[in-house]
Amino acid sequence: MKLLVRNLATATSCDKIKTLFSEYGIVQSCNLVLDQKTGKSKGFGFVEMPKAGEAKAAMQKLNGYKLAGNIIRVKKAQINKESAETVVSPAPTVKTEKQEQTQQPGKENLQVEQDDMQDNENNALNIYGKIKESDDY
Repeated sequence: MKLLVRNLATATSCDKIKTLFSEYGIVQSCNLVLDQKTGKSKGFGFVEMPKAGEAKAAMQKLNGYKLAGNIIRVKKAQINKESAETVVSPAPTVKTEKQEQTQQPGKENLQVEQDDMQDNENNALNIYGKIKESDDY
């Protein structure tokens, strides 16, 4: 289980956090979030503990704990929706008869591209369940 640890003193190290959390179980990893320009801690980090029961015990006992003069806050880390979204790759392109006939550069290729864009637009409308104006149901 991944835990978010907030309100850390900038001088607090990962070793200190690991030592503190290891009193409640195995600590798999500890990551402090650092400022890119200064290299100093931004005051929060993540602790990962493989056993959920141990992580919950650490969360309950250490939330509100005073560490290096700061009262830290510990809670379960939330998964960022943007990083967790499934990315769907576009379907492979299939050449149509029109494309095969007009392989030479010129105005014909431009017309083929415009026709393909129109076909893709119509297909997209159908894929998402929208009814085109020309369809009668």
